Parts: sequence; structure tokens; C-alpha cells
Amino acid sequence: MTTAQTNSPLLPASVQQRWEVPDLFLRSADAAWNRTRWEQLPPDGNRYEVIDGVLYVSTAPSFFHQWIIRQIVRVLFAQIDDTHIGITLWAPLGVFMPGCDPVQPDVVVLRQDDLAIIHDRRINGVPALLIEVLSPSNAELDTTVKRAAYARAGVPEYWIVRPEQRDVIVCSQPDLNLGNYTQSDHVPPDGTLVSPTLPVQVAIATFFADAPDTTL
Repeated sequence: MTTAQTNSPLLPASVQQRWEVPDLFLRSADAAWNRTRWEQLPPDGNRYEVIDGVLYVSTAPSFFHQWIIRQIVRVLFAQIDDTHIGITLWAPLGVFMPGCDPVQPDVVVLRQDDLAIIHDRRINGVPALLIEVLSPSNAELDTTVKRAAYARAGVPEYWIVRPEQRDVIVCSQPDLNLGNYTQSDHVPPDGTLVSPTLPVQVAIATFFADAPDTTL
């Protein structure tokens, strides 16, 4: 990991901090970020997220990453949206909840009776399910930082989809004080994911199948 000045082309010129730069993922050296500052960032195709005051910047993901999201959304639309249990959304979309100002999860599921938390162009509250698909450059963000943040915010269920392993970690039963999930289940490549909080069941091999390019 190296440290770079703010002349990186990935950063807005107005930001006057130093940054730690691992590959295509950046993190602010300070923890003074909030919603107001986030709203001033440019719509330049990068993903900007604020967790506990720290700004995280990720560049555009690979085709395979987006293919997996597409497959997940297709499954959820059939089992959540089409059955009127809730709605499925995907990034880029700001989700504001305690400690997150905001995050932009790859996939977001809201229950039908929670749709009132959608207002002012954003989601302002805790979704029923958040899903992140790992990228090589920012795996630690999803597996450590966001896992803790989502648990502290009280997100009931969190899926960590791992393209390299072709598996999924399903986290549930958040402990807001510990900042962790007390239940974590590993679904292997040939396994079936059964959601502990939603009426969703899927063979996870379908998330990765038939992609014309699997380069991460």
C-alpha cells in the first residue's frame, strides 16, 4: 500500500487530504466526511462511500462483477419483486443509515412495508438485505469494514459474494454493539442459498454461470 497526494485523477481537485492507494481503491486519511461533503463530490463514474466519517473511493468494476449482479437481480426480481414482498435495487444508489453517509451496496432489497424510507432521491433507513460482490482491489472493504458497519446499523442480512471462490457468505443476526453478525453461513459453489430472513432460495452457481468473460 502506498500513499498518494490529491493529484490522482480519481479524486476531486477540491479534496485536500492525503490518500492511501491500494490498486484501484482509495481511502481518505481523515474521518471528517459526512453527507454534506459527499453530496458535493462529482458524478465521475467512481463509487464514493462514507463509513464512520472515512471516504472510500472505488473505480468502475469488471464486466464479470456486473454480470454477477445481473444474475442476482434476476433471481431476486422473481422471488421478491414479482411476489410483491419488496423491491430490488442496485448501485449506484446512496443508502443512508447510522454510520453510513452513505454506502452504495451492489444490491439492495427493501420489504414492501419499508418503502417509506425512500425519499429525497436516496434510501434513508435500514434495508432488509444488502449484497456486495467482491472485487480484487477492495475485498477488505466489503468483508471487514462494511460487514461491521452493516451489523452496527442493524441490517438483518448481508451477502458477501466471492467470485474467485464462486461461493457466498450469508451473514445474519446483527449485534449492533459488537459491530458483527452472530450468524455466518458459508454456501459452497454447488450449494443452495436459503435466506434466513426472506423467502429466497437459489442455487448460487446461477450467479456465475454462462458469463462470456470471467476476468476480475
